Amino acid sequence: MITLDTVFAVPPLPRKLDPRRTIDLEAAEQVARHIVDGGVTHLLYGGNAFLYHATTEDFDTLAGWLASMGDGRVPIPSIGPSFGRAIDQARVLARYRFQAAMLLPCGDPRDSKGLEAGYREIAQAAGMPLIIYLKSDDAFGRDKASGLDAIGRLVDDGVAIAIKYAVVLENPKADDYLSALLWRVEHTRVISGMGERPAIVHLKDFRLAGMTTGSGCIGPRTCRAFYDACRRGDWTAAGALRAHFMPLEDLRDALGPARVLHQATACAGIAATGPIPPYVSPLDEADLARLTPIARALRERG
Repeated sequence: MITLDTVFAVPPLPRKLDPRRTIDLEAAEQVARHIVDGGVTHLLYGGNAFLYHATTEDFDTLAGWLASMGDGRVPIPSIGPSFGRAIDQARVLARYRFQAAMLLPCGDPRDSKGLEAGYREIAQAAGMPLIIYLKSDDAFGRDKASGLDAIGRLVDDGVAIAIKYAVVLENPKADDYLSALLWRVEHTRVISGMGERPAIVHLKDFRLAGMTTGSGCIGPRTCRAFYDACRRGDWTAAGALRAHFMPLEDLRDALGPARVLHQATACAGIAATGPIPPYVSPLDEADLARLTPIARALRERG
């Protein structure tokens, strides 16, 4: 069962070295096992798995594998970002019994009323509630007030069970959009969606329900300890634990979060992740040389 007051790992998705870059389920299982063994059981497959660009065949393979996971794991697939793509993928998910699906944020022409109608239709087709992914303050259209009302109605009606909040700001404490969102939606429904860097502010000052992590896929035990310290209100311990993630987070910010995590997983010796699918390019040798000791050190911490 989905618990919002927890850590949601956002893992990479390994691929084979064949012309079609087929999903490598054996390596994917190694990654998932590493994360779960570290105490993080909610596995949210989205941007770090490059699902924005997944083929229909890839998505079918992923959905079948996630649905086969046994007790002790909570797998959550992502769909979209376009309406047509999300509807097609929702119909695939309807064959299974996932507890929710996350809808990837759309950058195409949109407005709040159109998105609300589309989200309702997608959730109905999937037969499950959605997690809304907010990556910008215009994610639900340029009319922010109308967008917040639409989000609120989706939550009130059970169409959406949670919001992954990932609007990047230099100072996360000065976040008028998040403050406005929390006037409309209970803080227990909103998850900090940008990893360890802003999580202390989000959990302490805004009292968000949980957090997502990419770097925690490399060091899940340390991430679990970080989150538990936040929930105890031990902010000194949380700050010390967060420092272990900052070298990798800095590289992810500089070079691209998904491409760095994809290759960090292999560099750390967790699993061979194979090629990165288009439209994203792999790291060059110089960047891999910088990444490898950082990834290995974080994995060694656990």
